[in-house]
Amino acid sequence: MVRRDRLRRMREWWVQVGLLAVPLLAAYLHIPPPQLSPALHSWKTNGKFFTYKGLRIFYQDSVGVVGSPEIVVLLHGFPTSSYDWYKIWEGLTLRFHRVIALDFLGFGFSDKPRPHHYSIFEQASIVEALLRHLGLQNRRINLLSHDYGDIVAQELLYRYKQNRSGRLTIKSLCLSNGGIFPETHRPLLLQKLLKDGGILSPILTRLMNFFVFSRGLTPVFGPYTRPSESELWDMWAGIRNNDGNLVIDSLLQYINQRKKFRRRWVGALASVTIPIHFIYGPLDPINPYPEFLELYRKTLPRSTVSILDDHISHYPQLEDPMGFLNAYMGFINSF
Repeated sequence: MVRRDRLRRMREWWVQVGLLAVPLLAAYLHIPPPQLSPALHSWKTNGKFFTYKGLRIFYQDSVGVVGSPEIVVLLHGFPTSSYDWYKIWEGLTLRFHRVIALDFLGFGFSDKPRPHHYSIFEQASIVEALLRHLGLQNRRINLLSHDYGDIVAQELLYRYKQNRSGRLTIKSLCLSNGGIFPETHRPLLLQKLLKDGGILSPILTRLMNFFVFSRGLTPVFGPYTRPSESELWDMWAGIRNNDGNLVIDSLLQYINQRKKFRRRWVGALASVTIPIHFIYGPLDPINPYPEFLELYRKTLPRSTVSILDDHISHYPQLEDPMGFLNAYMGFINSF
C-alpha cells in the first residue's frame, strides 16, 4: 500500500513537471533572435540587398583605391556570414578598387527559406547573379574564400574552366581553411548528426541556443585567439536572423555534396592555370595538420601556400587578421 501510494505521488509529480515544462519549452522555442550589436547593425545598414529568384540576398560593396581595376569577391564559411571579413575589410580597400562580399542564401542577413534544397551549385549561381547585378560580369575577379566558401569557389572555378558564357572570369583564387578534400575533413559531432537529416535534425535545430553554439564553435579557434563573448553573440545573431538555426541541417548537405562531386571540384583546382594560393591556420581540427597540407601540396603542386603561426586555427582571418592580410597581399602582388 505504501509502495503504491509512493508510485502515485511520483506519477503526479512527473505530470506536474510535464505541465510546467510544456509552456517553458514553447516559450524557449519562440525566443526572439538577439538584438544586433552596434557594430553588426552598422554592417547591415551599410550593406544592400538584391533579389535572386524572389529571394533577398545581402551583400557589401565598398569602393576602395581610385583608378585601380582590381576587384575582390569574398566568400564566407559555415555557419557564419560575410561579417567574418570585417577585420580585414579596410585593408582590402587600400589595395582593391571594389571589395565585395555576400551572405550566401541561408546565412547572415540573406533569406533562409524552408523547406529548401540548399546546394553549392545554387550558391555559385547567386555569386554570378550578384556580379551581373553590379555590372561586373565581364570583369576579371579575384576570389578570396574560407571554409564553405572554398567549395563555392571550386564550383565557380569549374564553370570558368568550362568557358561557358555568363560565367565569371577568374583572375586568381585564394582559399583558406576549407575542407576541399572530403577524406581529410573532420566535421564536428553536431555537424555529423545534422548532415544525415535523420529524425533528430529538426529537434536539434530547434533546441540549439547560444550556449550550445558557443560551446561547439569555440574549440575550432586557437587557444589564444578565441572570440570574445560579444563576438560569439554577433555570430549567433547572424545565425538566428530569419530563424537561420532551423535551416542548418539543410545547409550541411554540402558535406554530402562535396563527397559526391569530389572529382568535379578537386579536378577544377588541379587543372586550371590561374594563380592559386592557400592561407592555412595549422591548428585547425577540421582540416588537420599535416594530413590536409600534405594532400593539398601533392594534389596542387603549382599552388603556393602561406602557413600562419602554429596557434592559428580554423578562422585565420579573425584570429590573425594582420598575418592573413599580409599573406594575401603577398600572393596578390606576386603576379
